[in-house]
Amino acid sequence: MFHPRILTITFAALLLAACTRPAGDAGQPAEKSAAGEATPAKSGPVATVNGQKLSQELLDVFAQAVMGGSQEPPTDEQKSQMIDQLINMTLAAQAAEKEGLGKDPKVKARMELIQTQVLAEAASEKYLSSHPSSESELKAEYDAQVASMPKEYKARHILVDTKEKAEEIIAKLEAGGDFAKLATADSKDSSSKNGGDLGWFSPQTMVKPFADAVEALQVGQYTKQPVQSEFGWHIILLEDVRSPEVPAFDQVKSQVEMFSQRKKLQAYIDELRKNAQIQK
Repeated sequence: MFHPRILTITFAALLLAACTRPAGDAGQPAEKSAAGEATPAKSGPVATVNGQKLSQELLDVFAQAVMGGSQEPPTDEQKSQMIDQLINMTLAAQAAEKEGLGKDPKVKARMELIQTQVLAEAASEKYLSSHPSSESELKAEYDAQVASMPKEYKARHILVDTKEKAEEIIAKLEAGGDFAKLATADSKDSSSKNGGDLGWFSPQTMVKPFADAVEALQVGQYTKQPVQSEFGWHIILLEDVRSPEVPAFDQVKSQVEMFSQRKKLQAYIDELRKNAQIQK
C-alpha cells in the first residue's frame, strides 16, 4: 500500500522530481514501464477522462517519481492506485482549465518552469549519451582528484591569550624545553591534557592562520613566531605529514563517472552560454 502522503502529492512536484535527476543518472537506458517491462513505442491509454487520454508514458513518469527511482516494478494494486491518482489529478486540472486558472500568471510561470526543466533534462541526457566518459578519461579524473587531495598533518600546539606569553614559551623551547610539558602547563586549549596533541587533521578543518603556519613548517619544527588566530596566540609543533588514504579506482568508479559527467555537462552549458545572447 502507498503511504497516504504519496497519494496527495501534486503532479507538478512529481514531474519536477522525475525530470531533475542527478547528472549521474543522465544517459542511462530509458526507464521501464510501470509493469516493469520496456515501454513500446506506441501503446494504448491507461485511462480516458472526459475524452482526454492518459498515456502509458504518462503513467511511467508518474510511477518513476512515486517509486523514488526504485528498480522494483509496482504491484498491480500500486499501479491501480497510481492510475486512480492520475485520473483525480486530470479531473482537477480540467476543472482548473474551465475556471481559467491556466491563464493565471503564477500558474503559467510554474507550468513554464516544469516545461523548461523537462526540456533541459532531455537535452542533458542526449548530450551525455553522445559524449560518454571513456575508461581512460575516468582514470585520468580519478588520478587528478587523488593528486588534489590535501595532505594530513599531525601536530601539537600551545594556546595562550597574549603574544608576550607565547614569546616566553618559545624562549623556553629554544632553551631546550619539552613542548608537551609546556603545553600541559601553559596551554588554555582542551588539548593541554594530552600535551597539546591535536592528532591527524586536514588544514581545511583549521582556521586559516593556523593552517597556513602548519603547512609552512617542516616535520620536527615549531613556529618561531607566535601565530595569532581568533582563539588567541599559538605555538605549533609539526610532528608528521602523510598523504590521505584513498579508495581504489574500482571502488569509486561510479562516483568518478558521475563527477566526470557533471563536468562535461557544465562545459556543455558554458558553451551554450558563450554562444547565446543573454541580457539581465
